[in-house]
Amino acid sequence: MKRVILPVFVLLMLSMAAPAAAHFQMIYTPESALPKGGEIALDLVFTHPFEAGHTMDMGQPEQFFVVRKGKKIDLLPTLKPMVWTSQTNGGAAYETTFKLRGMGDNIFCLIPSPYFEKEEDSFIQQITKMTVNTGGFPTDWDAPVGLPTEILPLDKPYGLWTGNVFRGIVLSNGKPVPNAEIEVEYLNHAPLADKNAFAKAAAVEAPQDAFVTMTIRANPAGEFAFGIPRAGWWGFCALGVGPAKTFEGKTLSQDAVIWVQARDMK
Repeated sequence: MKRVILPVFVLLMLSMAAPAAAHFQMIYTPESALPKGGEIALDLVFTHPFEAGHTMDMGQPEQFFVVRKGKKIDLLPTLKPMVWTSQTNGGAAYETTFKLRGMGDNIFCLIPSPYFEKEEDSFIQQITKMTVNTGGFPTDWDAPVGLPTEILPLDKPYGLWTGNVFRGIVLSNGKPVPNAEIEVEYLNHAPLADKNAFAKAAAVEAPQDAFVTMTIRANPAGEFAFGIPRAGWWGFCALGVGPAKTFEGKTLSQDAVIWVQARDMK
């Protein structure tokens, strides 16, 4: 009997010690603030960014588009399937390119297909935004896109110095979500675009699991603020704030995600 109980106990302790990394849908490109237009690469990956942990298989996205000066351009037909490699596995993901023209903001928006999380017997759908600016001329960054749920930035998501505060409002059907729970993670392993993989080396080491996935709360008006401690990409995910609550007869967490990039002063 002891030979059976001991391994089970060890496995239980190991699972309890596992890092509390969160799911994050990514729309990744290396730079969010460019001096001029040109072609950029975009990677769509559903993963655990701080630890470059398990990458979930993405299904065919429902929508993928860019908003520029109020106009919406459908990018769904441009997506190409690929496999993204994390520290633990390879997962189904997508890639594309887009040619930026002129000056202004380009808000890339993704509505992925719901992902079934077997361990929780429920679905996750992370509706995601990421903005790339050209020429420093602001246009659309502070306007709602009209997604079922989204985080409306109160600070330019591409114009942040390290140490700046990033503020946002969590919206569901265009209305603020009071006291929303928001997870925050740092993209800690550099994406290697030529390999469709994360670098093995981490930029920082978390002293404890609470620093891997940080949790903050919006106020009663749906507003939140977060001080950016390090240069790089930061993801903000408001949990379960979307209007849809079920999918295929099971619970659905429809989350709002936004990515912002900070730079060091040099």
